Amino acid sequence: MNDDAKAWYLSRTVWGALIAILASLANAAGVEVTAGDEGELADLVVAAAGTLGGIVALYGRISARRRVR
Repeated sequence: MNDDAKAWYLSRTVWGALIAILASLANAAGVEVTAGDEGELADLVVAAAGTLGGIVALYGRISARRRVR
């Protein structure tokens, strides 16, 4: 297993691509989204995904039935 690998949801490239797709759909629906907005959204989503991952890990450890040795 590669130690340099990261989860897909922590990748700015993945989120940037998803946001670009959503921005294109928004533009088709008449909502204007600039490239700067897309970059800011990608940063925000990656930060939120990292935070959510930490919360889930902490909850998992607290709610676990077995001790860590």
